[in-house]
Amino acid sequence: MAAICDGRVVIVTGAARGIGREHALEFARHGARVVVNDVGAEVDGSGSSTGPAGEVVEAIRAMGGEAVADGSDVSDFEGARRLVASAVERFGDLHVLVNNAGILRDRMLVNMTEEEWDSVIRVHLRGTFAPLRHAAAYWRERHKAGHDVDARIINTTSSSGIYGNPGQGNYGAAKAGIAGLTVIAARELGRYGVTVNAVAPAALTRMTEGLIAASGRPEPEPGAFAPAAPDNIAPLVVWLASPGARDVTGRVFNVRGGMISVAEGWRAGPMVDKGARWAPHELDEVVPALLEKARPNVRPDGVTPEDAK
Repeated sequence: MAAICDGRVVIVTGAARGIGREHALEFARHGARVVVNDVGAEVDGSGSSTGPAGEVVEAIRAMGGEAVADGSDVSDFEGARRLVASAVERFGDLHVLVNNAGILRDRMLVNMTEEEWDSVIRVHLRGTFAPLRHAAAYWRERHKAGHDVDARIINTTSSSGIYGNPGQGNYGAAKAGIAGLTVIAARELGRYGVTVNAVAPAALTRMTEGLIAASGRPEPEPGAFAPAAPDNIAPLVVWLASPGARDVTGRVFNVRGGMISVAEGWRAGPMVDKGARWAPHELDEVVPALLEKARPNVRPDGVTPEDAK
């Protein structure tokens, strides 16, 4: 097996369990030196522990790889700065940042508390921005100093954010923000040799076990391919971090099992231009006519009702 990330220094946030853990292990299999970042919190963000991150580091070292654990809180601006600085100090450089850390506080909007909203937005959206900002500043300075930069940022969004899922207003809003940030960052950072992409994964983890159980999907037979296994997400993430993906940027990918698709974002649809200011009553006919021509919003699985027929 070709080691497509040989020698690259990679930070994976939320890497102690689930999808993040599998990212870290797959990067190590492909020759990367990995910073395993995780505060060790519960699914709802409470508590902390360094144990699980240390276990991932030991697993990487057991396979002959290089890794260190980091317990920085990526939603804290200074903590994110320390994370990036410590990766550079420990391994001499940084090539890849995978923003994966997250929590859940699911609640219907009419019952959601201010704290449930703020905590999810903080961990997901701020916890993506802060490491991204410090890593981007590092690569910009490298570029300005004349160094060849071939860097990657891979963010984690969700179908809940890009397609919409009831009961996850806080989580979906954060994930939609991450998808938007991905596109903007790609346009800003390309000049410095940095690509920015995102994945919207579907897998069975601590965060999603309740949702997948409710979906009624059958369990795979023993030894059969398990589409919901979290390790199915890592190959795409590792490839996006490799030299082979240097021309791919600003895109969002859906991935589950062996399925990969490109999420096509908001785009201008049917249009009318009066060439002057509208009177509100004139729109009684104009807006319904536009909607008649427009494609309907997609379902939570990303498919339009007409395509599902």
